[in-house]
Amino acid sequence: MATTEERARRLVDVLATELTSRTGMVRRHDEYYRGKHPLKFASDEFRKYCANRYEGFSDNWVQPVADSPVERLTVTGVQVPGQTKADEDLWGVWQRNGLDADSQLGFLGAGNAARAFVLVWGDPADEETPVVTFEDASSAVVLYEPGSRRRRRAALKMWQDGYKEFATLYLPDEVWKFERALSMGEQKSPQIAEADEVMDSWTPREMRDEPNPQPNPMGLVPMVELPNRPLLASDPVSDVSGAIAMQDAINLLWAMLFTNADYASLTQRIVTGAEIPKIPILDSNGQKVGEKPIDLKKFVTDRILWLENPEAKVDSWPAAQLTAYTDIIEVAVGHIAAQTRTPQHYLIGRMANLSGDALIAAETGLVKRVEEKQLWFGQALREVFQLICLARGEEDKAKALASSSVLWKDPQSRNLAQLTDSLLKLKQIGFPFEWLALRFGLTPTEVTTLMDMRAREAEQDPVAAMLGAGGPPGPTPPNPAPADAGVP
Repeated sequence: MATTEERARRLVDVLATELTSRTGMVRRHDEYYRGKHPLKFASDEFRKYCANRYEGFSDNWVQPVADSPVERLTVTGVQVPGQTKADEDLWGVWQRNGLDADSQLGFLGAGNAARAFVLVWGDPADEETPVVTFEDASSAVVLYEPGSRRRRRAALKMWQDGYKEFATLYLPDEVWKFERALSMGEQKSPQIAEADEVMDSWTPREMRDEPNPQPNPMGLVPMVELPNRPLLASDPVSDVSGAIAMQDAINLLWAMLFTNADYASLTQRIVTGAEIPKIPILDSNGQKVGEKPIDLKKFVTDRILWLENPEAKVDSWPAAQLTAYTDIIEVAVGHIAAQTRTPQHYLIGRMANLSGDALIAAETGLVKRVEEKQLWFGQALREVFQLICLARGEEDKAKALASSSVLWKDPQSRNLAQLTDSLLKLKQIGFPFEWLALRFGLTPTEVTTLMDMRAREAEQDPVAAMLGAGGPPGPTPPNPAPADAGVP
């Protein structure tokens, strides 16, 4: 059943309200990732005297927490069931859309904002290459069927340009495009404000070369959500949300350390049993008419102190021990590492003769974290590849992709010598060379090129190819007869 304009406009209003409610969290997490942290103070007095001094300061640990899994999330292809290699056509669409780079932006956005989105739509100028874009959580939202986390009912994309706000509503069978004027924030009476709201409500956008609404030939909502750490009964979880409170505490500790470094990091000299030295005030005839205390700053600059009172004593206060703060900061950073499964050597920056096995053990939490993301993001990207096929009119292939596998680069960091040794042992027990090349870290495209190179080398010198360590195994020779065979 076709959607009426009034129903479409109301659905845009509802989804836009939901998007607005999420925007505050998205922006907050984005600012923390960029190092824009509002400094929290332990007391009003501390805020009064130090707020301006430390404005804009932050010791940003949120960024490495968010970056560490993304640097190990690399899509290398998609494999359709029944095929032994990655699909070259779909990988070509991926690369022509620049998704090798943009996918990293999408994965980072999902980690920070708890979700990101991928939009697929056909390109009239190139029917073989649909347009695929990653969308930020502040500009896109997906509506699901009641009781389902996968079946999509609608999706909305919003953005601003100049003094207008634009919205595109994606439904399974239609696409609506709206626009409205942006409110300038002027102080108006409630009646005038209500009148402006009526006049500035969503109106269908004027499209020159296409109808509005236009049909959706894919038959599915063409936007897919990438959830980060999804939960059964609530929203997905951001990677940085749990680190923000400890980040605030670390910034506060640094502010207190700097304050103590300014006031108490040097030995303080004190004088007891003496009054502040004074100098006489003389009139025009040189007669003493009074006295005034000496400016103590003069003693600081001249580094000299004159004492006439024999009861006066000079003592000192020791310098403050600033390591008390740095020790606590190091513990706080360790808590961030444990809570976010970020290896401590990513944050602390100290490595003392770690063996390869110890380094692998230190990164186990991060690797598992990346594998979890590969599972959830891979499920969403599988639907993206299905939409690509539907946009190209390949319905049978889209159905086959429902059980496809998204291929990822190995998230485990391995020593090259250990890796090659393990691959050689796998080769000896019969694993094919092409599979080993993938395990080595080559992309499916690079493996295809490598196999072509091996085939050309075998044609040019088949004997060397048979005898080479990486060549195909030859027939197993018969067991030689023992030297004393036939001898009684």
